[in-house]
Amino acid sequence: MSVLERIQGPADLRTLDRDELAQLCREIREYTVDAVQKTGGHVSSSLGATELTVALHRVFDSPRDKLVWDTGHQGYVHKLLTGRRERFGTLRQFGGISGFLVRTESEHDQFGAGHAGTSISAAQGIAVARDLLGGDEHVVAIIGDGALTAGMAWEALNDIGARRTRLIVVLNDNGMSIAPNVGAVSRMLETVRTAASYRELKHVARSVLEHMPAGELAEEARRRLFTSLKAIFIPNILFEQFGFTYFGPVNGHDLDAVEGVLKKARDFREGPVFVHVHTEKGHGYGPAEADNQKWHGVSATGAAAPGAPQYTKVFADAVAETMRREAKVVAITAAMPAGTGLTPLFDEFPARLFDVGICEQHAVTFAAGLATQGIVPIVAIYSTFLQRGFDQVVHDVAIQGLPVVFAMDRGGIVGDDGRTHQGLFDIAYLRPLPGIVLMAPKDEAELRQMVWTAVRYARSGGGPIAFRYPRGTGVGLALDGPLAELPIGLSETLREGADVAIVCYGTVVQAALSAAEALAAVGIEATVVNARFAKPLDVERYLAIAARVGRVLTVEEHVVAGGFGSAVSELFVERGAK
Repeated sequence: MSVLERIQGPADLRTLDRDELAQLCREIREYTVDAVQKTGGHVSSSLGATELTVALHRVFDSPRDKLVWDTGHQGYVHKLLTGRRERFGTLRQFGGISGFLVRTESEHDQFGAGHAGTSISAAQGIAVARDLLGGDEHVVAIIGDGALTAGMAWEALNDIGARRTRLIVVLNDNGMSIAPNVGAVSRMLETVRTAASYRELKHVARSVLEHMPAGELAEEARRRLFTSLKAIFIPNILFEQFGFTYFGPVNGHDLDAVEGVLKKARDFREGPVFVHVHTEKGHGYGPAEADNQKWHGVSATGAAAPGAPQYTKVFADAVAETMRREAKVVAITAAMPAGTGLTPLFDEFPARLFDVGICEQHAVTFAAGLATQGIVPIVAIYSTFLQRGFDQVVHDVAIQGLPVVFAMDRGGIVGDDGRTHQGLFDIAYLRPLPGIVLMAPKDEAELRQMVWTAVRYARSGGGPIAFRYPRGTGVGLALDGPLAELPIGLSETLREGADVAIVCYGTVVQAALSAAEALAAVGIEATVVNARFAKPLDVERYLAIAARVGRVLTVEEHVVAGGFGSAVSELFVERGAK
Protein backbone atom coordinates (compact mmCIF):
# COMPACT_ATOMS: atom_id res chain seq x y z
CA MET A 1 0.00 0.00 0.00
CA SER A 2 1.32 3.46 -0.92
CA VAL A 3 1.73 6.12 1.74
CA LEU A 4 -1.04 8.19 0.13
CA GLU A 5 -3.46 5.25 0.33
CA ARG A 6 -2.89 5.14 4.09
CA ILE A 7 -4.06 8.74 4.54
CA GLN A 8 -7.77 8.74 5.36
CA GLY A 9 -7.67 12.08 7.18
CA PRO A 10 -5.25 14.74 8.48
CA ALA A 11 -4.58 12.86 11.73
CA ASP A 12 -2.87 10.09 9.76
CA LEU A 13 -0.17 12.55 8.67
CA ARG A 14 1.08 12.85 12.24
CA THR A 15 2.01 9.16 12.35
CA LEU A 16 4.49 9.41 9.45
CA ASP A 17 8.26 9.69 9.78
CA ARG A 18 10.37 11.98 7.59
CA ASP A 19 11.07 9.38 4.89
CA GLU A 20 7.39 8.56 4.65
CA LEU A 21 6.48 12.24 4.41
CA ALA A 22 8.94 12.74 1.56
CA GLN A 23 7.48 9.70 -0.20
CA LEU A 24 3.96 11.03 0.40
CA CYS A 25 4.79 14.34 -1.31
CA ARG A 26 6.17 12.47 -4.33
CA GLU A 27 3.07 10.27 -4.51
CA ILE A 28 0.74 13.26 -4.20
CA ARG A 29 2.41 14.95 -7.17
CA GLU A 30 2.27 11.82 -9.31
CA TYR A 31 -1.36 11.15 -8.38
CA THR A 32 -2.42 14.74 -9.03
CA VAL A 33 -0.78 14.97 -12.45
CA ASP A 34 -2.22 11.62 -13.55
CA ALA A 35 -5.75 12.36 -12.31
CA VAL A 36 -6.03 15.93 -13.55
CA GLN A 37 -4.90 15.07 -17.06
CA LYS A 38 -7.94 12.76 -17.24
CA THR A 39 -10.51 15.11 -15.73
CA GLY A 40 -9.07 18.54 -16.52
CA GLY A 41 -8.24 21.00 -13.78
CA HIS A 42 -5.45 22.97 -12.16
CA VAL A 43 -2.05 21.35 -11.80
CA SER A 44 0.79 23.80 -11.14
CA SER A 45 -0.79 25.60 -8.19
CA SER A 46 -1.44 22.44 -6.19
CA LEU A 47 1.95 20.89 -6.98
CA GLY A 48 3.64 23.99 -5.62
CA ALA A 49 1.59 23.87 -2.42
CA THR A 50 2.20 20.18 -1.64
CA GLU A 51 4.65 20.49 1.27
CA LEU A 52 2.81 23.54 2.59
CA THR A 53 -0.50 21.64 2.67
CA VAL A 54 1.03 18.61 4.36
CA ALA A 55 2.65 20.87 6.96
CA LEU A 56 -0.56 22.78 7.61
CA HIS A 57 -2.47 19.58 8.30
CA ARG A 58 0.31 18.27 10.56
CA VAL A 59 0.57 21.46 12.62
CA PHE A 60 -3.13 22.37 12.81
CA ASP A 61 -6.09 20.23 13.77
CA SER A 62 -8.61 20.57 10.94
CA PRO A 63 -11.60 20.87 11.06
CA ARG A 64 -11.42 22.17 14.63
CA ASP A 65 -8.77 24.62 13.50
CA LYS A 66 -10.09 26.56 10.52
CA LEU A 67 -8.02 26.47 7.33
CA VAL A 68 -9.40 29.05 4.90
CA TRP A 69 -8.04 28.60 1.36
CA ASP A 70 -7.85 31.28 -1.29
CA THR A 71 -7.95 30.69 -5.05
CA GLY A 72 -9.31 27.21 -4.37
CA HIS A 73 -7.33 25.51 -7.13
CA GLN A 74 -4.48 25.44 -4.58
CA GLY A 75 -6.68 23.03 -2.64
CA TYR A 76 -6.29 19.75 -4.55
CA VAL A 77 -3.73 18.39 -2.05
CA HIS A 78 -6.03 19.54 0.75
CA LYS A 79 -8.81 17.46 -0.83
CA LEU A 80 -6.57 14.39 -1.12
CA LEU A 81 -5.60 14.62 2.55
CA THR A 82 -9.12 15.14 3.87
CA GLY A 83 -10.85 11.96 2.79
CA ARG A 84 -11.54 12.65 -0.89
CA ARG A 85 -8.77 10.66 -2.56
CA GLU A 86 -11.07 7.84 -3.68
CA ARG A 87 -13.42 10.37 -5.34
CA PHE A 88 -10.64 12.47 -6.85
CA GLY A 89 -11.20 10.85 -10.24
CA THR A 90 -14.59 12.60 -10.35
CA LEU A 91 -12.97 16.05 -10.10
CA ARG A 92 -14.91 18.65 -12.13
CA GLN A 93 -17.28 15.94 -13.42
CA PHE A 94 -21.06 15.97 -13.13
CA GLY A 95 -21.94 14.69 -9.68
CA GLY A 96 -18.26 14.63 -8.69
CA ILE A 97 -16.11 16.78 -6.46
CA SER A 98 -15.56 20.43 -7.26
CA GLY A 99 -12.40 21.93 -8.69
CA PHE A 100 -12.62 24.54 -5.93
CA LEU A 101 -13.47 24.57 -2.22
CA VAL A 102 -17.12 23.95 -1.34
CA ARG A 103 -18.51 24.01 2.19
CA THR A 104 -21.07 21.31 1.46
CA GLU A 105 -18.40 18.93 0.16
CA SER A 106 -16.36 18.50 3.33
CA GLU A 107 -16.22 19.72 6.92
CA HIS A 108 -12.61 20.64 6.17
CA ASP A 109 -13.69 23.21 3.56
CA GLN A 110 -14.34 26.20 5.79
CA PHE A 111 -15.20 28.70 3.06
CA GLY A 112 -16.07 28.42 -0.62
CA ALA A 113 -13.14 29.56 -2.72
CA GLY A 114 -13.48 30.14 -6.45
CA HIS A 115 -12.55 33.79 -6.96
CA ALA A 116 -9.28 35.13 -5.57
CA GLY A 117 -8.63 37.48 -2.68
CA THR A 118 -11.37 36.31 -0.30
CA SER A 119 -9.54 34.23 2.30
CA ILE A 120 -8.27 36.93 4.66
CA SER A 121 -11.64 38.66 4.94
CA ALA A 122 -13.40 35.33 5.53
CA ALA A 123 -10.79 34.30 8.10
CA GLN A 124 -11.27 37.59 9.93
CA GLY A 125 -14.99 36.89 10.14
CA ILE A 126 -14.38 33.35 11.41
CA ALA A 127 -11.82 34.54 13.98
CA VAL A 128 -14.01 37.35 15.30
CA ALA A 129 -16.92 34.88 15.58
CA ARG A 130 -14.62 32.55 17.55
CA ASP A 131 -13.79 35.35 19.97
CA LEU A 132 -17.43 36.32 20.37
CA LEU A 133 -18.38 32.71 21.07
CA GLY A 134 -15.50 32.10 23.48
CA GLY A 135 -13.62 29.60 21.32
CA ASP A 136 -9.88 29.00 21.23
CA GLU A 137 -9.27 27.34 17.87
CA HIS A 138 -6.74 28.62 15.35
CA VAL A 139 -7.83 30.37 12.16
CA VAL A 140 -5.46 30.28 9.17
CA ALA A 141 -5.93 32.02 5.82
CA ILE A 142 -3.81 30.57 3.01
CA ILE A 143 -3.54 33.10 0.21
CA GLY A 144 -1.50 32.66 -2.96
CA ASP A 145 -1.33 32.52 -6.73
CA GLY A 146 -1.29 36.30 -6.94
CA ALA A 147 -4.39 36.78 -4.77
CA LEU A 148 -2.51 39.26 -2.57
CA THR A 149 -2.75 41.71 -5.47
CA ALA A 150 -6.52 41.79 -4.90
CA GLY A 151 -7.65 44.99 -3.21
CA MET A 152 -9.96 43.17 -0.80
CA ALA A 153 -7.02 41.29 0.68
CA TRP A 154 -5.43 44.58 1.70
CA GLU A 155 -8.70 45.87 3.09
CA ALA A 156 -8.80 42.76 5.28
CA LEU A 157 -5.18 43.16 6.40
CA ASN A 158 -5.94 46.74 7.37
CA ASP A 159 -8.95 45.71 9.49
CA ILE A 160 -7.14 42.79 11.14
CA GLY A 161 -4.15 44.95 12.03
CA ALA A 162 -6.40 47.61 13.55
CA ARG A 163 -8.40 45.09 15.60
CA ARG A 164 -5.37 42.95 16.52
CA THR A 165 -7.36 39.81 15.76
CA ARG A 166 -5.56 36.58 16.61
CA LEU A 167 -5.26 34.79 13.31
CA ILE A 168 -2.57 33.59 10.91
CA VAL A 169 -2.16 34.61 7.29
CA VAL A 170 0.03 32.28 5.22
CA LEU A 171 1.25 33.71 1.94
CA ASN A 172 2.01 30.97 -0.58
CA ASP A 173 4.28 33.22 -2.63
CA ASN A 174 5.10 31.58 -5.95
CA GLY A 175 5.52 34.85 -7.85
CA MET A 176 2.62 33.89 -10.10
CA SER A 177 -1.10 34.04 -10.53
CA ILE A 178 -1.82 32.36 -13.86
CA ALA A 179 0.75 34.62 -15.48
CA PRO A 180 3.69 36.19 -13.65
CA ASN A 181 2.51 38.61 -10.98
CA VAL A 182 2.64 42.30 -11.72
CA GLY A 183 2.81 45.48 -9.68
CA ALA A 184 4.53 46.97 -6.67
CA VAL A 185 3.38 44.24 -4.27
CA SER A 186 5.06 41.62 -6.44
CA ARG A 187 8.28 43.66 -6.55
CA MET A 188 8.24 44.06 -2.78
CA LEU A 189 7.81 40.32 -2.23
CA GLU A 190 10.62 39.61 -4.67
CA THR A 191 12.84 41.90 -2.61
CA VAL A 192 12.01 39.89 0.49
CA ARG A 193 12.70 36.57 -1.23
CA THR A 194 16.06 37.63 -2.62
CA ALA A 195 17.43 39.60 0.33
CA ALA A 196 20.11 37.04 1.19
CA SER A 197 22.31 39.75 2.67
CA TYR A 198 19.59 40.60 5.18
CA ARG A 199 19.13 36.99 6.24
CA GLU A 200 22.87 36.41 6.62
CA LEU A 201 23.39 39.57 8.66
CA LYS A 202 20.35 38.78 10.78
CA HIS A 203 21.89 35.38 11.61
CA VAL A 204 25.18 36.98 12.64
CA ALA A 205 23.41 39.63 14.69
CA ARG A 206 21.31 37.01 16.49
CA SER A 207 24.45 35.03 17.36
CA VAL A 208 26.00 38.14 18.92
CA LEU A 209 22.89 39.20 20.77
CA GLU A 210 22.39 35.76 22.29
CA HIS A 211 25.50 36.46 24.40
CA MET A 212 24.17 39.77 25.70
CA PRO A 213 22.83 39.84 29.27
CA ALA A 214 19.08 39.48 29.72
CA GLY A 215 16.83 42.32 30.70
CA GLU A 216 14.65 45.03 29.18
CA LEU A 217 17.60 47.03 27.84
CA ALA A 218 19.01 44.05 25.94
CA GLU A 219 15.59 43.13 24.58
CA GLU A 220 15.08 46.69 23.36
CA ALA A 221 18.50 46.57 21.68
CA ARG A 222 17.56 43.36 19.88
CA ARG A 223 14.28 44.82 18.69
CA ARG A 224 15.86 48.03 17.40
CA LEU A 225 18.68 46.22 15.64
CA PHE A 226 16.40 43.87 13.73
CA THR A 227 14.04 46.73 12.86
CA SER A 228 17.00 48.69 11.50
CA LEU A 229 18.23 45.72 9.48
CA LYS A 230 14.84 45.34 7.86
CA ALA A 231 14.68 49.04 7.08
CA ILE A 232 18.11 48.86 5.41
CA PHE A 233 17.81 45.61 3.47
CA ILE A 234 14.08 45.17 2.97
CA PRO A 235 12.73 48.73 2.77
CA ASN A 236 9.13 47.95 1.86
CA ILE A 237 7.90 45.23 4.20
CA LEU A 238 4.42 46.44 4.99
CA PHE A 239 3.10 43.59 7.01
CA GLU A 240 4.57 44.58 10.34
CA GLN A 241 3.42 48.14 9.74
CA PHE A 242 -0.07 46.66 9.33
CA GLY A 243 0.23 45.23 12.84
CA PHE A 244 1.24 41.66 11.97
CA THR A 245 4.17 39.76 13.40
CA TYR A 246 6.10 38.64 10.32
CA PHE A 247 7.76 35.22 9.99
CA GLY A 248 9.75 34.34 6.88
CA PRO A 249 10.43 33.99 4.13
CA VAL A 250 10.96 30.24 4.30
CA ASN A 251 11.51 27.67 1.57
CA GLY A 252 8.05 26.22 0.98
CA HIS A 253 9.46 22.92 -0.26
CA ASP A 254 11.49 22.28 2.91
CA LEU A 255 8.90 20.45 4.99
CA ASP A 256 10.84 20.82 8.23
CA ALA A 257 11.25 24.56 7.71
CA VAL A 258 7.59 25.05 6.89
CA GLU A 259 6.44 23.02 9.88
CA GLY A 260 8.81 24.94 12.11
CA VAL A 261 7.55 28.37 11.10
CA LEU A 262 3.91 27.25 11.27
CA LYS A 263 4.43 25.96 14.82
CA LYS A 264 5.88 29.33 15.81
CA ALA A 265 2.89 31.07 14.27
CA ARG A 266 0.50 28.66 16.00
CA ASP A 267 2.07 29.24 19.40
CA PHE A 268 2.21 33.03 19.04
CA ARG A 269 -0.93 34.39 20.67
CA GLU A 270 -0.35 38.14 20.80
CA GLY A 271 -2.21 39.28 17.71
CA PRO A 272 -2.10 38.48 13.99
CA VAL A 273 0.81 36.66 12.34
CA PHE A 274 1.92 36.79 8.71
CA VAL A 275 3.87 33.75 7.48
CA HIS A 276 5.71 34.19 4.17
CA VAL A 277 6.35 30.89 2.36
CA HIS A 278 8.25 30.91 -0.92
CA THR A 279 7.20 28.14 -3.31
CA GLU A 280 7.67 27.27 -6.97
CA LYS A 281 4.54 26.81 -9.01
CA GLY A 282 4.56 23.33 -10.55
CA HIS A 283 7.37 22.17 -8.24
CA GLY A 284 8.34 18.51 -8.56
CA TYR A 285 6.97 17.93 -12.06
CA GLY A 286 9.37 18.86 -14.82
CA PRO A 287 6.90 19.98 -17.52
CA ALA A 288 5.02 22.19 -15.06
CA GLU A 289 8.25 23.71 -13.76
CA ALA A 290 9.30 24.48 -17.33
CA ASP A 291 5.94 26.02 -18.33
CA ASN A 292 3.72 26.59 -15.32
CA GLN A 293 1.39 28.86 -17.28
CA LYS A 294 0.53 25.99 -19.61
CA TRP A 295 0.12 23.63 -16.65
CA HIS A 296 -1.82 26.10 -14.50
CA GLY A 297 -4.99 24.57 -15.91
CA VAL A 298 -5.25 21.64 -18.28
CA SER A 299 -8.16 20.22 -20.23
CA ALA A 300 -9.27 16.63 -20.11
CA THR A 301 -7.85 14.38 -22.81
CA GLY A 302 -9.51 15.16 -26.11
CA ALA A 303 -9.12 17.42 -29.13
CA ALA A 304 -11.20 20.20 -30.65
CA ALA A 305 -12.87 19.75 -34.00
CA PRO A 306 -10.43 20.38 -36.88
CA GLY A 307 -10.62 23.92 -38.20
CA ALA A 308 -12.76 25.18 -35.33
CA PRO A 309 -10.92 27.98 -33.50
CA GLN A 310 -11.32 28.82 -29.83
CA TYR A 311 -13.59 31.81 -29.26
CA THR A 312 -10.91 33.26 -26.99
CA LYS A 313 -8.36 33.20 -29.80
CA VAL A 314 -10.81 34.70 -32.27
CA PHE A 315 -11.43 37.53 -29.81
CA ALA A 316 -7.72 38.17 -29.27
CA ASP A 317 -6.97 38.11 -33.00
CA ALA A 318 -9.80 40.58 -33.61
CA VAL A 319 -8.45 42.86 -30.90
CA ALA A 320 -5.00 42.78 -32.53
CA GLU A 321 -6.54 43.50 -35.94
CA THR A 322 -8.50 46.39 -34.46
CA MET A 323 -5.51 47.84 -32.60
CA ARG A 324 -3.52 47.89 -35.83
CA ARG A 325 -6.23 50.04 -37.38
CA GLU A 326 -7.11 52.19 -34.38
CA ALA A 327 -4.19 53.82 -32.60
CA LYS A 328 -6.28 54.96 -29.64
CA VAL A 329 -7.46 51.47 -28.66
CA VAL A 330 -5.93 49.74 -25.64
CA ALA A 331 -6.70 46.43 -23.90
CA ILE A 332 -6.83 45.66 -20.17
CA THR A 333 -6.79 42.31 -18.38
CA ALA A 334 -7.00 41.49 -14.67
CA ALA A 335 -4.26 38.84 -14.26
CA MET A 336 -5.65 36.81 -17.18
CA PRO A 337 -3.50 37.60 -20.23
CA ALA A 338 -3.42 33.93 -21.23
CA GLY A 339 -7.00 33.17 -20.25
CA THR A 340 -8.30 36.04 -22.38
CA GLY A 341 -5.94 35.21 -25.25
CA LEU A 342 -4.11 38.54 -25.05
CA THR A 343 -0.63 37.27 -24.17
CA PRO A 344 0.77 37.53 -27.76
CA LEU A 345 -0.43 41.13 -28.01
CA PHE A 346 1.91 42.25 -25.22
CA ASP A 347 4.82 41.77 -27.63
CA GLU A 348 3.19 43.65 -30.49
CA PHE A 349 1.64 46.46 -28.41
CA PRO A 350 3.71 46.68 -25.21
CA ALA A 351 2.56 50.22 -24.41
CA ARG A 352 -1.12 49.54 -25.09
CA LEU A 353 -1.69 46.27 -23.18
CA PHE A 354 -2.22 46.43 -19.41
CA ASP A 355 -2.31 43.61 -16.88
CA VAL A 356 -3.42 45.17 -13.58
CA GLY A 357 -3.34 42.00 -11.46
CA ILE A 358 -6.32 40.40 -9.72
CA CYS A 359 -7.98 43.78 -9.46
CA GLU A 360 -11.20 43.83 -11.48
CA GLN A 361 -12.48 46.91 -9.69
CA HIS A 362 -9.34 48.86 -10.54
CA ALA A 363 -9.41 47.55 -14.12
CA VAL A 364 -12.88 48.99 -14.70
CA THR A 365 -12.24 52.42 -13.19
CA PHE A 366 -8.81 52.57 -14.82
CA ALA A 367 -10.61 52.03 -18.13
CA ALA A 368 -13.10 54.76 -17.24
CA GLY A 369 -10.26 57.19 -16.67
CA LEU A 370 -8.74 56.30 -20.04
CA ALA A 371 -12.10 56.82 -21.71
CA THR A 372 -12.36 60.38 -20.39
CA GLN A 373 -9.27 61.23 -22.42
CA GLY A 374 -10.41 59.84 -25.77
CA ILE A 375 -8.81 56.40 -25.45
CA VAL A 376 -11.00 53.36 -26.21
CA PRO A 377 -10.30 50.68 -23.59
CA ILE A 378 -11.26 47.04 -24.17
CA VAL A 379 -11.67 45.46 -20.73
CA ALA A 380 -11.29 41.71 -21.20
CA ILE A 381 -12.62 39.91 -18.12
CA TYR A 382 -14.48 36.63 -17.68
CA SER A 383 -18.20 37.09 -17.09
CA THR A 384 -17.90 35.61 -13.60
CA PHE A 385 -15.02 37.94 -12.67
CA LEU A 386 -16.64 41.11 -13.99
CA GLN A 387 -19.16 40.65 -11.18
CA ARG A 388 -16.36 41.71 -8.84
CA GLY A 389 -16.21 45.11 -10.54
CA PHE A 390 -19.97 45.65 -10.73
CA ASP A 391 -20.07 48.81 -8.62
CA GLN A 392 -17.41 50.36 -10.80
CA VAL A 393 -19.31 49.43 -13.97
CA VAL A 394 -22.37 51.16 -12.50
CA HIS A 395 -20.85 54.20 -10.84
CA ASP A 396 -17.73 54.93 -12.82
CA VAL A 397 -18.75 53.87 -16.34
CA ALA A 398 -22.51 53.64 -16.91
CA ILE A 399 -23.68 56.64 -14.89
CA GLN A 400 -21.04 58.78 -16.58
CA GLY A 401 -21.87 57.33 -19.99
CA LEU A 402 -18.22 56.58 -20.71
CA PRO A 403 -17.31 54.65 -23.88
CA VAL A 404 -15.72 51.55 -22.35
CA VAL A 405 -15.80 48.19 -24.15
CA PHE A 406 -16.39 45.12 -21.97
CA ALA A 407 -15.43 41.75 -23.47
CA MET A 408 -16.82 38.94 -21.32
CA ASP A 409 -15.21 35.58 -21.97
CA ARG A 410 -16.88 32.41 -20.59
CA GLY A 411 -20.34 33.94 -21.00
CA GLY A 412 -22.85 31.16 -20.42
CA ILE A 413 -22.44 27.62 -19.12
CA VAL A 414 -18.87 26.54 -18.48
CA GLY A 415 -19.60 23.11 -17.02
CA ASP A 416 -16.53 21.66 -15.36
CA ASP A 417 -15.21 25.04 -14.22
CA GLY A 418 -17.59 24.75 -11.26
CA ARG A 419 -20.47 26.83 -10.01
CA THR A 420 -18.40 29.87 -9.03
CA HIS A 421 -17.25 30.31 -12.63
CA GLN A 422 -20.52 29.99 -14.53
CA GLY A 423 -21.18 33.06 -16.69
CA LEU A 424 -24.91 33.02 -16.02
CA PHE A 425 -25.63 36.46 -14.59
CA ASP A 426 -24.04 39.12 -16.81
CA ILE A 427 -27.13 40.00 -18.87
CA ALA A 428 -29.16 40.49 -15.69
CA TYR A 429 -26.60 42.64 -13.90
CA LEU A 430 -25.73 44.77 -16.93
CA ARG A 431 -29.08 45.16 -18.68
CA PRO A 432 -30.59 47.61 -16.12
CA LEU A 433 -27.67 50.03 -16.44
CA PRO A 434 -28.34 53.28 -18.31
CA GLY A 435 -27.02 53.63 -21.84
CA ILE A 436 -25.23 50.30 -22.10
CA VAL A 437 -25.35 48.13 -25.23
CA LEU A 438 -25.26 44.33 -24.85
CA MET A 439 -24.30 41.93 -27.67
CA ALA A 440 -23.61 38.22 -28.18
CA PRO A 441 -22.46 36.54 -31.42
CA LYS A 442 -23.98 33.47 -32.99
CA ASP A 443 -20.55 32.21 -34.13
CA GLU A 444 -16.85 33.12 -34.28
CA ALA A 445 -17.20 35.18 -37.45
CA GLU A 446 -19.82 37.37 -35.81
CA LEU A 447 -17.65 37.70 -32.68
CA ARG A 448 -14.94 39.23 -34.85
CA GLN A 449 -17.41 41.77 -36.20
CA MET A 450 -18.68 42.55 -32.71
CA VAL A 451 -15.18 43.44 -31.53
CA TRP A 452 -14.94 45.93 -34.37
CA THR A 453 -18.51 47.19 -33.83
CA ALA A 454 -17.90 47.76 -30.12
CA VAL A 455 -14.71 49.72 -30.73
CA ARG A 456 -16.26 51.86 -33.46
CA TYR A 457 -19.32 52.52 -31.30
CA ALA A 458 -17.14 53.56 -28.34
CA ARG A 459 -14.83 55.54 -30.64
CA SER A 460 -17.83 57.62 -31.76
CA GLY A 461 -18.71 58.42 -28.13
CA GLY A 462 -21.67 56.08 -28.06
CA GLY A 463 -21.23 55.05 -24.42
CA PRO A 464 -20.48 51.72 -22.74
CA ILE A 465 -20.87 48.55 -24.78
CA ALA A 466 -20.39 44.91 -23.80
CA PHE A 467 -20.37 41.55 -25.52
CA ARG A 468 -20.27 38.03 -24.15
CA TYR A 469 -18.91 34.92 -25.83
CA PRO A 470 -18.55 31.33 -24.67
CA ARG A 471 -15.75 29.08 -23.65
CA GLY A 472 -14.87 26.51 -26.28
CA THR A 473 -14.67 26.34 -30.04
CA GLY A 474 -16.58 27.92 -32.85
CA VAL A 475 -18.11 26.18 -35.83
CA GLY A 476 -15.17 26.46 -38.24
CA LEU A 477 -16.12 29.52 -40.28
CA ALA A 478 -13.71 31.57 -42.38
CA LEU A 479 -12.37 34.63 -40.57
CA ASP A 480 -10.73 36.54 -43.42
CA GLY A 481 -13.63 38.74 -44.46
CA PRO A 482 -13.55 42.54 -44.15
CA LEU A 483 -14.40 44.10 -40.80
CA ALA A 484 -17.86 45.66 -40.79
CA GLU A 485 -19.99 47.37 -38.17
CA LEU A 486 -23.22 45.72 -37.16
CA PRO A 487 -26.22 48.07 -36.89
CA ILE A 488 -26.85 48.59 -33.18
CA GLY A 489 -29.99 46.82 -32.01
CA LEU A 490 -30.69 44.98 -35.28
CA SER A 491 -31.32 41.23 -35.23
CA GLU A 492 -31.35 38.88 -38.23
CA THR A 493 -33.85 36.25 -39.33
CA LEU A 494 -32.06 33.05 -40.32
CA ARG A 495 -35.06 30.88 -41.11
CA GLU A 496 -38.73 31.58 -41.81
CA GLY A 497 -41.61 29.52 -40.43
CA ALA A 498 -45.24 30.18 -39.59
CA ASP A 499 -45.82 27.86 -36.63
CA VAL A 500 -43.35 29.00 -33.97
CA ALA A 501 -40.55 31.54 -33.59
CA ILE A 502 -37.27 30.74 -31.81
CA VAL A 503 -35.41 33.92 -30.87
CA CYS A 504 -31.85 33.16 -29.74
CA TYR A 505 -29.15 35.16 -28.01
CA GLY A 506 -25.60 33.97 -28.56
CA THR A 507 -24.14 30.73 -29.84
CA VAL A 508 -27.28 28.76 -28.94
CA VAL A 509 -28.40 29.84 -32.43
CA GLN A 510 -26.67 26.74 -33.83
CA ALA A 511 -28.73 24.45 -31.60
CA ALA A 512 -31.91 26.35 -32.52
CA LEU A 513 -31.28 25.84 -36.23
CA SER A 514 -30.83 22.11 -35.62
CA ALA A 515 -34.03 22.06 -33.59
CA ALA A 516 -35.88 23.85 -36.39
CA GLU A 517 -34.78 21.17 -38.84
CA ALA A 518 -36.01 18.47 -36.49
CA LEU A 519 -39.34 20.25 -36.10
CA ALA A 520 -39.69 20.58 -39.86
CA ALA A 521 -39.32 16.82 -40.16
CA VAL A 522 -42.55 16.43 -38.19
CA GLY A 523 -44.40 19.21 -40.00
CA ILE A 524 -43.72 22.18 -37.69
CA GLU A 525 -42.14 25.18 -39.38
CA ALA A 526 -40.08 27.47 -37.18
CA THR A 527 -38.74 30.97 -37.63
CA VAL A 528 -35.22 31.29 -36.17
CA VAL A 529 -33.88 34.71 -35.22
CA ASN A 530 -30.35 35.61 -34.19
CA ALA A 531 -31.01 38.40 -31.69
CA ARG A 532 -27.43 39.73 -31.58
CA PHE A 533 -28.50 42.36 -29.03
CA ALA A 534 -30.08 42.02 -25.59
CA LYS A 535 -30.08 45.80 -25.30
CA PRO A 536 -31.42 47.55 -27.26
CA LEU A 537 -33.91 44.99 -28.54
CA ASP A 538 -35.02 44.81 -32.15
CA VAL A 539 -38.49 45.98 -31.16
CA GLU A 540 -40.08 46.11 -34.62
CA ARG A 541 -39.00 42.62 -35.64
CA TYR A 542 -40.08 40.99 -32.37
CA LEU A 543 -43.49 42.66 -32.34
CA ALA A 544 -44.02 41.68 -35.98
CA ILE A 545 -43.08 38.07 -35.23
CA ALA A 546 -45.39 37.98 -32.22
CA ALA A 547 -48.26 39.30 -34.36
CA ARG A 548 -47.56 36.93 -37.27
CA VAL A 549 -46.62 33.71 -35.49
CA GLY A 550 -48.09 34.10 -32.01
CA ARG A 551 -45.75 31.56 -30.41
CA VAL A 552 -42.34 32.93 -29.43
CA LEU A 553 -39.65 30.93 -27.65
CA THR A 554 -36.45 32.59 -26.42
CA VAL A 555 -33.20 30.66 -25.93
CA GLU A 556 -30.07 31.75 -24.07
CA GLU A 557 -27.39 30.48 -21.66
CA HIS A 558 -28.30 32.52 -18.59
CA VAL A 559 -30.54 32.48 -15.56
CA VAL A 560 -34.17 33.23 -16.37
CA ALA A 561 -34.55 36.29 -14.14
CA GLY A 562 -33.30 39.41 -15.84
CA GLY A 563 -31.96 37.69 -18.93
CA PHE A 564 -32.65 38.10 -22.63
CA GLY A 565 -35.94 36.22 -22.41
CA SER A 566 -37.04 38.51 -19.61
CA ALA A 567 -36.26 41.50 -21.81
CA VAL A 568 -38.41 40.14 -24.65
CA SER A 569 -41.25 39.28 -22.25
CA GLU A 570 -41.12 42.80 -20.80
CA LEU A 571 -41.38 44.20 -24.32
CA PHE A 572 -44.43 42.08 -25.13
CA VAL A 573 -46.15 43.03 -21.86
CA GLU A 574 -45.38 46.73 -22.37
CA ARG A 575 -46.72 46.69 -25.95
CA GLY A 576 -49.64 44.38 -25.27
CA ALA A 577 -48.43 41.68 -27.64
CA LYS A 578 -50.35 38.42 -27.46
